[in-house]
Amino acid sequence: MANSQVQLRKPTLDKDLEKFTFTEQATHFVLRRWTGVGIALVFLLVAMAVASSFATGTPGVLVVAITAALAAYMAMNIGANDVTNNVGAAVGARAMSMGVALVIAAIFEIAGALLAGQGVAATVASGIVDRSIFPSPDAYAWAMMAALISAALWINIATIANAPISTTHAIIGGVIGAGAAASDFHSVQWDAIAVIVVSWTVSPILGGVIAALFLYFIKEFIIYREDKIGAAKTWVPVLVAIMAGAFAAFIANGGTNGTLDLPFRTALLIGLGFGFATYVVTRPIVRRHAEGLDNRNQSLRTLFRIPLICSAALLSFAHGANDVSNAVGPLYGVVSALRSGAEGGTMIPLWVMVIGAFGISLGLLLFGPRLIRIVGTEITKLNPMRAFCVALSSAVAVLTASAFAIPVSSTHIAVGAVFGVGLFREWYTRNSRRRIDYIRGRGNRIAPEEEDDPVNVDETRRRYLVRRSHFMTIVSAWIVTLPVSALLSAAIFLTLNALFT
Repeated sequence: MANSQVQLRKPTLDKDLEKFTFTEQATHFVLRRWTGVGIALVFLLVAMAVASSFATGTPGVLVVAITAALAAYMAMNIGANDVTNNVGAAVGARAMSMGVALVIAAIFEIAGALLAGQGVAATVASGIVDRSIFPSPDAYAWAMMAALISAALWINIATIANAPISTTHAIIGGVIGAGAAASDFHSVQWDAIAVIVVSWTVSPILGGVIAALFLYFIKEFIIYREDKIGAAKTWVPVLVAIMAGAFAAFIANGGTNGTLDLPFRTALLIGLGFGFATYVVTRPIVRRHAEGLDNRNQSLRTLFRIPLICSAALLSFAHGANDVSNAVGPLYGVVSALRSGAEGGTMIPLWVMVIGAFGISLGLLLFGPRLIRIVGTEITKLNPMRAFCVALSSAVAVLTASAFAIPVSSTHIAVGAVFGVGLFREWYTRNSRRRIDYIRGRGNRIAPEEEDDPVNVDETRRRYLVRRSHFMTIVSAWIVTLPVSALLSAAIFLTLNALFT
């Protein structure tokens, strides 16, 4: 009887222990989520403290401190939503792990923001609305605060909903809405906005076209060649050299906040020289990595892994240079406006840039992984070659816009490049004579690792539909972001203005 009681009690005890273990795991999960929120709140307090310290003597130092916290909140939302586009392709292609991608993106986001973010930030601060039209410096400060609040809230909602939206759309819409509410549209500089809107239209198309051209080149000259490895040893160093040369030309042509601002022709020559030096250094490295590799696409993926990581880092630098403006531009506007209404100098204070740079990286590390998976895996199937085309084309387009101080949507460009690659693959699969001849030369049989395009009709159809469904979802989010941010910002400005004036 005693033994039977023990046997009856044992399952009950096991169940209790299982419940306890489950509860413990659930508690750890909840605490882990709240840990990120706690770190974010600490960063907001640090941003307020830094702003209060450096803005001592500035009228309205409390307003500056609050705006700094809002800018930090905006920056973390950018990191959580926008930076995913930089490394999503590399993670989707399994060229790097999530942890490595997060660290690389964080480091190069900070570098891009601090070294090359001044020009676009100044455009957001003073190129969207005319500060002199506002009734007072305080009204301008309320408008910038309203823009930050509306944009950050909308981005936060989009991130929770797993929707990669344009943070540039959000902040530009916020500035326009608050400016219109403060001055009946008189302060809005429509000519500058027209240039920005045109860039929004052109940039995703440009990103898609450049990515498709790079992929066409890779397919024609590397993938569908009999000697794949030999072709890769010839052309992979050339592609890496193009990437390095474009970056060097950008840096030489004012890409370091004007510290080095050489004429365009001189910068182009420097880019060519740096590209050639990169080719000389890269060529033996690629040849060494190619030794012993089989003549198949799986080997090509190995050779493209390092160039892909470099291109993702370059895109993160470009994103930091352009999109940090979405957070620090309004903050700089408030700081300059409250200094007796003066312009406050042409250089944005370093502490302002630091808040934006570290805020973006912190938001990425804490809240970014979910959207990385969407951009990297759900729009189109990516391997290292395709992902390299996406990252390189996006980086070139964003760096070009940053050189002209134009705030473009890196989300537009990166997602446009991903769609460009996907749509090009559909066309190439049906129409490429070289691909058809290559398959026929192998007796219409290609090993799964040799096939660069899906061979299953149902799977092809599924990806076709998924690609277009994501396209419609993302475009819809883009369309509504600017008007929603503008209306929300106008309402917030009117509320602040009524409460504090």
